[in-house]
Amino acid sequence: MTNYEVMFIINPTLEDEKKDATVETVQSIIAADGEVGKVEVLGMKKLAYPIEKKEEGYYVVVEFQGNPTLPKELDRRLRISDNVMRHIIINKDEK
Repeated sequence: MTNYEVMFIINPTLEDEKKDATVETVQSIIAADGEVGKVEVLGMKKLAYPIEKKEEGYYVVVEFQGNPTLPKELDRRLRISDNVMRHIIINKDEK
């Protein structure tokens, strides 16, 4: 299994329950085909540039292990999610 890390920014206007539900959804997508490692909720931070006319975002970083097809599926699901403004998936083993 390969080590990965995903960082995503959740829409800051959502209620806390929906933010938590989004984090849980990402964890369940990963757990279906891999192993969830450390989950770090960084909370509200100022964005480098406005996204969707918002100046802040709710940042979350999740480390995980999975097979090479897992990041593609995770990327697809995060792209269609209305709650996630931006995301990036990094292969930590590739240098």
